[in-house]
Amino acid sequence: MAKQQEHLAGEPPALREPPAPESYERYVGGTPERERVIFEKLARDLMRVQLKIKERGRAPGIDRAFHAKAILGVENATLRFHTALPEDLRTGFAQPGAEYPVIVRLSNASGTRQPDLAPDLRGAALRVQVGPDETHDLLMTNHPVSHARNAREFVVFAQVMAGASTNVRKAVALYARLPWALGWSTAARMRRNVLAGSRREVRSLALETYWSRGAILWGAAGPVRYRLRPASGAPAAPPPPSGDDDYLSHELEARLARQDVVFDLCVQRFEDVRLTPVENGAADWPDEDVPVVPVATLTIPRQNLDTAEARATAARIDHLAFDPWNTTGEFRPLGNLNRARKAAYEAGSAHRRGLRFLTPPPERNLVVGALLRAGFGVLSRFVPWHRLPTWLGLLNVATIRQVLRRDNLIDTDAEQGPPAAHPVPPPIDEHVRVRRTYDGTFNDLSAPTMGALGSPFGRNLAPVHRPDLFDEPNPVVVSRELLHRETFIPARSLNVLAAAWIQFQVHDWVDHKRCPPGTKNVEVPLPHGMTWVNSSGGAPERVMRFAENEDLRPAGGAGSPILSANAASHWWDGSEVYGGDESVAKSLREPGGGASLRLEDGHLAPGPDGIPITGFRENWWLGLSVMHTLFAREHNAVCRALRDEYPGMDEESVYHTARLVVSALIAKIHTVEWTPAILATELIDIGLTANWQGPPKNWLTHLGLWLADTHALTGIPRTLPDHHGAPYSLTEDFVTVYRMHPLIPDDYEIADHRSGRPLESLGFNDVRGAATEPLMRRAGLANSLYSFGIAHPGAITLRNFPRALQAFERDGEIIDLSVVDLVRTRRRAVPRYNDFRAGLHKPRLRRFEDLTSDPDALARLKDVYRSVDDIDTMVGLFAENPPENFGFGDTAFRIFILMASRRLQSDRFLTVDFRPEIYTPLGMDWIDRNGMTSVTLRHCPELASLLPRTASAFAPWRPAMPEANTGVMHD
Repeated sequence: MAKQQEHLAGEPPALREPPAPESYERYVGGTPERERVIFEKLARDLMRVQLKIKERGRAPGIDRAFHAKAILGVENATLRFHTALPEDLRTGFAQPGAEYPVIVRLSNASGTRQPDLAPDLRGAALRVQVGPDETHDLLMTNHPVSHARNAREFVVFAQVMAGASTNVRKAVALYARLPWALGWSTAARMRRNVLAGSRREVRSLALETYWSRGAILWGAAGPVRYRLRPASGAPAAPPPPSGDDDYLSHELEARLARQDVVFDLCVQRFEDVRLTPVENGAADWPDEDVPVVPVATLTIPRQNLDTAEARATAARIDHLAFDPWNTTGEFRPLGNLNRARKAAYEAGSAHRRGLRFLTPPPERNLVVGALLRAGFGVLSRFVPWHRLPTWLGLLNVATIRQVLRRDNLIDTDAEQGPPAAHPVPPPIDEHVRVRRTYDGTFNDLSAPTMGALGSPFGRNLAPVHRPDLFDEPNPVVVSRELLHRETFIPARSLNVLAAAWIQFQVHDWVDHKRCPPGTKNVEVPLPHGMTWVNSSGGAPERVMRFAENEDLRPAGGAGSPILSANAASHWWDGSEVYGGDESVAKSLREPGGGASLRLEDGHLAPGPDGIPITGFRENWWLGLSVMHTLFAREHNAVCRALRDEYPGMDEESVYHTARLVVSALIAKIHTVEWTPAILATELIDIGLTANWQGPPKNWLTHLGLWLADTHALTGIPRTLPDHHGAPYSLTEDFVTVYRMHPLIPDDYEIADHRSGRPLESLGFNDVRGAATEPLMRRAGLANSLYSFGIAHPGAITLRNFPRALQAFERDGEIIDLSVVDLVRTRRRAVPRYNDFRAGLHKPRLRRFEDLTSDPDALARLKDVYRSVDDIDTMVGLFAENPPENFGFGDTAFRIFILMASRRLQSDRFLTVDFRPEIYTPLGMDWIDRNGMTSVTLRHCPELASLLPRTASAFAPWRPAMPEANTGVMHD
């Protein structure tokens, strides 16, 4: 006690070396990174608590998980540090005599807005405003220790108590559910702490002492716990009046009408992990052993709280998100509970403010889903999903998707491991709530950089990084034996527009940025006796060389798989049309800030290199020109309609609304037209249509979905965003399965749509690069669409890779794109084919015959690969025998069913903000009524008689009869 009295008298202790963090902090799971993943799951559990409180309390919206009912909210308090502040505590904003404005919120601790007389803890939240860019949030409760030692106990307790608003429910939760969840001894200790703090009579929140419970760093002084205690001489409060549910608010109102309310801010210094544990929130730091040092005075000035201004201030404060991590690194929160609070507070606050969402499945879906997984797991050993009756196959596919969502979404984002302090996040610009940003930021308002330009590709499968196998077997040999096209193999159910479309889409979704040629290269050794010319006019060499992808990992991380940034945004936002950043987007618009895209007589404006100026201009050929021209015209048509319908809408709003409409229309076309065209079965048609607009209206389907996946009863655009447990991104595995270059033909015939007469016969090199736009303007959009509509693309299979792409000049390099695709996949640590399919819950191959029955393919596979485990992923995907009428195999389809719905489900503008208030009623109607056929006919009405009558525009068109072949019948 003598030591305590010395400190309380204001004598500073001898300066000492602060303890190292590793001496008092221990991470759950052993590492900060592992702990972060665990705490993210706990944060989602707390969001479920919020939903349960809302449901049981029949509240109009989502409230705080804790401290829901505010008692006081003022923003004119002051915090003044003592002039005799001990030397070792002088750090950062804590300086002798320094004074700062403070926002104060006092509250009840429950997540339910119950009467003040109900047993409860009370809380204090302070926001110390040091300057425009520096604040410190201090959060406290009127009991010295937490009921929970760690984050897991804290969350389980919250789950058990959620919505327990009556005494009976509280008793059941505390004495039955809590022991079941955490064990009898832990539950007993937690009950003691909670009841000790909540059953005590509270007469005034001005007379309570509030403890931080957890510790914070206090600069060089090391860890401290802090508390707020009433200053001496505060007048007593009368007993609580019966029948007044808000007596604590009324008492403070009356008290502040007469006098200031004053508290002392005090700290206790860390001694050692035994006496003053940082990681155990349920352990007290005893006053008799750990001195309590007053450091500052908090003053809430006398004021009238019964005014409109005071009530508006209180309401404004009630919407603030207090977070102990709103601070600086010198005052970083410490300990398990505080680190968990970072994830929990951010998630709970975002959930409450409608920035983050959670849609937990009903219990029946969990039970039925488990039964279906078990049942289909057995059935699939004998009958694959695509051979089942349609309704049963749909349930099987839905079950597979649930398993993939659970097991095959891996977060690769380079987020911080140990959490870092940060300033209070600035208010969200109102414009980003209603417009897609140029670079994909703020799609998820709670995580603004998620999916944005420059964010990394995720993973569906754990990477397999084998530098020793980068060149084994030699990728050039693999290409020549298994990929090289000798005879064109057509996909007769499709037209070449389908090939152009998927490249058009991929350019919106993914773009691995390459290092400048010559700065960092990949070198592939060539088979004996072979040479390669790596640049135009270059000498033959014994290696094939091309530019490496840029790597996000720091230098020295050569032992790790490549982590690549996406040079496009991951969202379905039309960036291939509009550009991926603000400068490009604005350069594509009409001069003077007009909403329309710049066209010259209906065509894209060429750049200095002859390639049109558009959102994505690499790998340019006639197929891309057709799609970009068509949708630039569509954007301008939407702009005209918006101007006519809403004359008061300014050009900036017209542009952004039109972009929303066209991007959503593109997503719809891909979902309900292109995909069912390439996967032409009734099951896929029903499933993909259901993704967009809900399932068929029959009782059996609705019953099945009600039991198995009630969220599928409506189309995804009628649901809330859901990232399914991992931040949204497209993945390296997704990129791998969309390597569909065999779709590209080597030869093209441009024909007249009126007569069918051939106009030009061209090779691929004649329809690409700078040669594209002169051809486009000679032929015209209608003839180009028609010529692609009547021609077949290549089948996605072995030995069908376009010859023109196997000696392809790009950025001064001459590359074999088939070799590049193989090498990129290996170097990005995408698992080889057998591991790839096993990771997607398919049986492993035991022999080559399990992959294909084609004798030529079998012989070549056995000649190139030593075992089935060595087969390249792309080769295996091309070699699979696909389900009937499928354009690709079941392994690629599994990535597709996982990621296709994810691209919609994660996107705010295709879920919660897919509504007339954002898109306008005209925009919503435009998306609903239109598809690829109507877009084509709007800009080329002369093609009406040639488009398919009962199929999508990606199915073969009716050819016009050439004049020379028409004749008159004679007797």
